[in-house]
Amino acid sequence: MAGFKNFEEIQAWQKARKATKLIYEITSGGNFSKDFGLRDQIRRAAVSVMANVAEGQGRNSDKEFANFLNFAHGSISETQSHLYIALDLEYLNQSDFKKIYDLLEEIARMTMSLMKHLRNSKV
Repeated sequence: MAGFKNFEEIQAWQKARKATKLIYEITSGGNFSKDFGLRDQIRRAAVSVMANVAEGQGRNSDKEFANFLNFAHGSISETQSHLYIALDLEYLNQSDFKKIYDLLEEIARMTMSLMKHLRNSKV
């Protein structure tokens, strides 16, 4: 198993937590807060990143952990896609878009790197 005692130690989870907080903050005001469908969907996608990293770490094998990191990676892409819609609808500005998008990119690299490490480790 990967050498984490708990999911809070995982940097990808820590950064996903930060990204989720940012998403909740920007979706709480203005027109974004009134678009219940998009607001709720982007929030669920962001929370899913954190949840999948945590759930994967809580599983009994590196293989399962890697699978949940793959799910987290998919949720990152979903969140990024929703950010484009929000940008196009002017629910957020370019600066906020870039800040969150870039943080999600960093999390994506981290989850992919950890996933590859887990899949290449001896079981």
